[in-house]
Amino acid sequence: MQIKCRNCVVALIGSGILAFGLYHVHSFAGVTEGGVLGMTLLLHHWLHLSPAVSGLVMNLACYLLGWRLLGRTFILYSLVAGGGFSLFYAVCERFPPLWPGLMEMPLAAAVVGALFVGVGVGLSVRAGGAPGGDDALAMSISHLTGWSIQRVYLISDLVVLALSLSYIPFARLSYSLLTVVLSGQLIGLVQRIRLPGLTPETQQD
Repeated sequence: MQIKCRNCVVALIGSGILAFGLYHVHSFAGVTEGGVLGMTLLLHHWLHLSPAVSGLVMNLACYLLGWRLLGRTFILYSLVAGGGFSLFYAVCERFPPLWPGLMEMPLAAAVVGALFVGVGVGLSVRAGGAPGGDDALAMSISHLTGWSIQRVYLISDLVVLALSLSYIPFARLSYSLLTVVLSGQLIGLVQRIRLPGLTPETQQD
């Protein structure tokens, strides 16, 4: 097991971009993602389970699966990416939103948010780590099935959003659908970019 400094730097850059986008776009514009976040909200609505509990359990399960399938190096890079995300998000929270007007422009928020999520998560995944449980699950399924990672993201997010229609109007979910489709495709594109100096394990397509 060999940890590369360059991989850690790329993972941190990715988690910083992700934190910036989630704070300045998603949290203020009301546009959400699928995956674990969507499932926690669904379970809270129908089963009254706290997202703090359900989110912790699901994220731990996803990371455990990633560790079993992708190894200890994956977990270490994920700790860098996940820890970096928490740190960068805490820093972002100390500042007012850059684009408060996005709340009135959900279409623009969906597109801009997808750019930050796609590039941020894509860089972290390219470095070999996962900033969140969703990303660990997507990397694991992609490893098991040989499917492209954007295909895995699309399927998992669509399943969660479809279930969310049981309590959220389609008009509201339509913008979230747009952002998960765009961000999933971007993650796949960035994940395939050849970055000089990264370890061979992270350069697989």
